[in-house]
Amino acid sequence: MSRKSVLPAAAMLIPLVVAAAGDPIPDAVLATGNRLIPDFSANDVSASPVPGLYQFTVGPRLLYVSADGRYIIRGDVIDVERGENVSEKARKEVRLDAVNGLGEDSMVVFAPQKVTSTITVFTDVTCPYCSKLHNEVGQLNEAGIKVRYLAFPRAGVPSPVYDEMVSVWCADDPLQAMTDAKARKRIEAKRCDNPVAEHYQMGQLVGVGGTPTIILDDGSLIGGYVPAKELIGYVQKAQTGE
Repeated sequence: MSRKSVLPAAAMLIPLVVAAAGDPIPDAVLATGNRLIPDFSANDVSASPVPGLYQFTVGPRLLYVSADGRYIIRGDVIDVERGENVSEKARKEVRLDAVNGLGEDSMVVFAPQKVTSTITVFTDVTCPYCSKLHNEVGQLNEAGIKVRYLAFPRAGVPSPVYDEMVSVWCADDPLQAMTDAKARKRIEAKRCDNPVAEHYQMGQLVGVGGTPTIILDDGSLIGGYVPAKELIGYVQKAQTGE
């Protein structure tokens, strides 16, 4: 979907000096955002670490735009001197904000009495490695880790697994339904207002390529199953910033 710029067309023709961090964003950059991105806001753009490039935040994704608004770049910016993926550092923050924006009340949550950290898991009840991870939720809870599930039916929406995951979210006891479904026990088919399709869409936006996909407290993304002991180590490193 495209939309017309709300800025005067002439704004794109005014020569601009490349802004440093903290300086006004060039009008041409804002015009490109307004023209190409639905519901674009000036708050969605900022100066990047690279002179002449501006960073657009589009939900959980990042884009870079040239100062003249003509070029859009998708990919990673690497600081060679520091050996740091600057884009991934920014992406962690927007990824976590986007996932948290779904609301914990839309998730199926297994929480210990005392929470020291949280992981958010895109899951599919028919995925064997999701079941393997689920069997270790008790170990994660014992380590103080809250496990929040988001739905990601790999076959898409609609599909039989989508229907099954809707039944989990609509169950009288979603935690038990999740456990039963992952043990391949039959659960009661149910329908209600549910977030399964919204979760699936968010998974696509954040780059989920399979399940389980795990997001740590710092926004780091782990694709695939990780044994509980190893995962606890990753969680602890994310907390300390290592």
